[in-house]
Amino acid sequence: MSKPAPSLHDKLNQLRERFIEQLPSRLAQTAELWQQSRTTSEEKARLAPELHRFFHSLKGTGRSLGFERLALLADQAQEALTTSPTRADIDTFISQLLLQLGHEQQNLRSRHGQQQALAAVHSFELTSPVEPLSNKRQRLIYLCDDEPEQVDQLIHHLRCFGHEVEHFIDTETFFNAVLTRRPDAVIMDVQFPQGQTAGTETLTSLNKLTGQPLPAIVLSAHSDFHSRLSAVRAGCGGYFTKPVKPLDLMLAVDELTAPATEEPLKVLVVDDEPEAAAYHALLLEEGGMSTHQVHHPADALNAMERFSPDLLLVDVYMPVCSGEELATIIRQQPEYLGLPIIYLSSETDSQKQISAMSAGVEAFLTKPVQPEELVSAVRLRAERLRLLRSLMTRDSMTGLYNHSTTTELINKTLAQAHREDSQHAMAMIDIDHFKQVNDTHGHLAGDQVIITLARLLKTRLRLSDIIGRYGGEEFVVLLKGITAEKAAALIDSLREDFTLVDFHAGDVRFRCTFSVGISSFPAQPSTESMRLSADQALYRAKHQGRNQVVLATELTDDR
Repeated sequence: MSKPAPSLHDKLNQLRERFIEQLPSRLAQTAELWQQSRTTSEEKARLAPELHRFFHSLKGTGRSLGFERLALLADQAQEALTTSPTRADIDTFISQLLLQLGHEQQNLRSRHGQQQALAAVHSFELTSPVEPLSNKRQRLIYLCDDEPEQVDQLIHHLRCFGHEVEHFIDTETFFNAVLTRRPDAVIMDVQFPQGQTAGTETLTSLNKLTGQPLPAIVLSAHSDFHSRLSAVRAGCGGYFTKPVKPLDLMLAVDELTAPATEEPLKVLVVDDEPEAAAYHALLLEEGGMSTHQVHHPADALNAMERFSPDLLLVDVYMPVCSGEELATIIRQQPEYLGLPIIYLSSETDSQKQISAMSAGVEAFLTKPVQPEELVSAVRLRAERLRLLRSLMTRDSMTGLYNHSTTTELINKTLAQAHREDSQHAMAMIDIDHFKQVNDTHGHLAGDQVIITLARLLKTRLRLSDIIGRYGGEEFVVLLKGITAEKAAALIDSLREDFTLVDFHAGDVRFRCTFSVGISSFPAQPSTESMRLSADQALYRAKHQGRNQVVLATELTDDR
């Protein structure tokens, strides 16, 4: 039997224990530095910043982790070094504080001290932890309808889009299935032999029993007021009457189950104190975000390129390079001009805070920051940037990356692939006879085809793959870490399913196909050479009759 995942309390306690274990050596090193600083005025000037930084860091991290006594002693030492460095008894005063810090550290390692520390952890619990987003696009759909012939086509369309579908013909079996395995969405009929609103009453009962409303849509042969009212009371997000266009209902399910964002907000935490970085990263992860920690400012730029954060959380006082200096370096690079930066520090002097923010940061949070305040401040600013990025980088019709953003992301991926010696495949996809679709059925029908293909690509491909609308009816996909042959097999299965999707223009039903050309990296070493190679393969697919996938290697083999 597998062990349950560590709770927030457990993780925080591990951090606290690690912090206390490392404190004796740090105190001993600091005491040695203090004695060394008393030898000459030159040594005093040289070591003063390092001593100040140690006590400042101990104050902030200690207070964040709940070690108030440690923080108070460190605060007294920092204050003495800052405001009264020439006082007559400074040597004795700092030495006594270091001694008291050692005693406090020993107390915290005792059984009584550990019990006190564990009790303090409870004050750090988030009141409403956020569930992390599912890292999948496939959804489990339960369809409850006692007229199988009415829903066969709908089930087919849902499975074409990669969803797992289970069909139930009675409410009792459906009820038990939900309690055993909760679906991502439900499509429910209203009337069953047990009653005129038995379907929606079953949903209402499940919602009350589990305390978690099921995302649901009604599909019914009845559209009377009482049926619709029962659906509203069951919390259903849509109501369709039979016969329904499968694509319309399928897109409604897609909207109902799609998360607000496809991946968690990403935060880069820059702090030279590993325990402080881990503590703040832990709080953000409990809030549903993804984090990466950097303990040296010089590593931040590299991490930003690889991690692509939505926000930076930066400690102000760090060795070698301060948070203010790091923010200035970042702001000097055009691609990071709008990246939100939040400072974290135990600095309480408002003038110093204002001065530190001159580099153009978003906020200054004072340690110890309340967990919910930290999560709220980070989420607000990171989501705002993600929204602005989306408006600039996404195609408004499909929600896929636009042409320029797609190219930029592929460039970055290939630059990393050169370093890591990895392989990727590019697919150029073009809808066949699209002009004819527009001319025959109208532009609204053409838009429906484009949107459907975009959704098919999004639901069936991985979150890590780059999917873009290259222009008009043409799409480009970079499938990461696979060969061209595997990419061809995957895209070909999508092609086959797309040919079976029914589109409607008024009372007219029609179907569409697409053609594909595929190239690979490192056979083609750049974005442009991959695109040209895939384009040539696409041209061959069109020339050979359309509705097929052609590999660029096949062109080489023909020569």
